[in-house]
Amino acid sequence: MAFFKEVREDIRAILEQDPAARTGIEVLLCYPGIWSLIFHRPAHWLYLHNLKLLARIVSQLARWVTGIEIHPGAVIGRRCVIDHGMAVIIGETSEIGDDVTIYQGVTLGGTGKDTGKRHPTIGNRVVISTGAKVLGPFKVGNDVKIGAGSVVLKEVPDGCTVVGIPGTIVRRDGKPATDLDQIDLPDPVAVELECLRRRVVELEKLICENLATPEHKICIQCREDCLYDTIVEEMADGRLNTIYGERALRIREKKAKIIREKKAEDKNESL
Repeated sequence: MAFFKEVREDIRAILEQDPAARTGIEVLLCYPGIWSLIFHRPAHWLYLHNLKLLARIVSQLARWVTGIEIHPGAVIGRRCVIDHGMAVIIGETSEIGDDVTIYQGVTLGGTGKDTGKRHPTIGNRVVISTGAKVLGPFKVGNDVKIGAGSVVLKEVPDGCTVVGIPGTIVRRDGKPATDLDQIDLPDPVAVELECLRRRVVELEKLICENLATPEHKICIQCREDCLYDTIVEEMADGRLNTIYGERALRIREKKAKIIREKKAEDKNESL
């Protein structure tokens, strides 16, 4: 039956993604994300056949058992992984594609009291990290990564990385999100703070040149121009000597690894 086939697919998806999962029987017995999806399928069937009260009773039972609240009207694709899952909320008109990974504390919610479509549509191969909120009736494209704690309020194109409150697109590289990396993400707030710091240095220099006296020389030289793109490049290359240097170093190492893997793939294809 299709039901059992989909359950097996969900179990395999968890085994592939979670290094703590050892066997399929362990996943079936101990992972609440699996059971939230098992409960959701009959609840969704009841919802589609206009047995909405019974559907809601089933979904509330699943919430009580798993800590995951999925409205029976939500449409969920295949091989969806809800990792840990506590406090995950998926609204009535939400649509989720295939191979999506959702971590604990995620909300796919609506805004206001509008009727009709009021929850997001999530594409394929999307990673929604811990505590992220996606609010509104817009589309999140394929291969998107949403950083932990982000609040996404508008549409996100394919292959983007979104972080911050409100969500800001910080990467448009089209790489798949299957690495599940939730740490080495660009930080737009850090970049803006560094930009402001450099502008303050430039202002101090200007004031010094115009107002300083021989007894009070406070000129400070700014070694680089205060441009957003320059700071981003320095962070990625690991040249930015700030409290964000460790993160920049990880980004640089990861970038170098991707380049090496791409060169190896190109070499194999040429052979």
